[in-house]
Amino acid sequence: MVSILTFFTVLLTLWAGTSAAIDVYQFPDEESRERYQDLTWELRCPKCQNQNIADSNAPIAQDLRREVHRMVVEGHSDKEIVDFMVERYGDFVLYRPRMSGRTMILWVGPAVLVILGIIVVLILGRKNKVSQENDGLSEDERNRLRQLLDEAEHLSDKTDKP
Repeated sequence: MVSILTFFTVLLTLWAGTSAAIDVYQFPDEESRERYQDLTWELRCPKCQNQNIADSNAPIAQDLRREVHRMVVEGHSDKEIVDFMVERYGDFVLYRPRMSGRTMILWVGPAVLVILGIIVVLILGRKNKVSQENDGLSEDERNRLRQLLDEAEHLSDKTDKP
């Protein structure tokens, strides 16, 4: 009986610890709460990499949420908060990186690759079409080739029959 009671006590303690991980912040108005939520959805967790700080349970994400809350309550603008986070953690903290010299490849690279792919396909298609039209044989050589192929086909038909 004691072991069952101990088991349930440990289970209850673990369950209570998991529910305590939810952040509860007070905001002066609804607009501040919405700004906080938008910002935590837009900022990426530096540890998790594929989660925003609103969804992450990593300690660094908790710190970032706390920092965003502090700055929102103090009246900082969204741009100031994002600039602070980028200065501290780099462009990686943004899900949508800003257009700059360092991130230009992220924005322009896919379009350039698609355009290059289309150009390569068009060039190869044109070369293939030209090579099929112009096989390098004169009209006499083509007629001779057809005649040889017909003879070879006729001979193979004779050898196939028992």
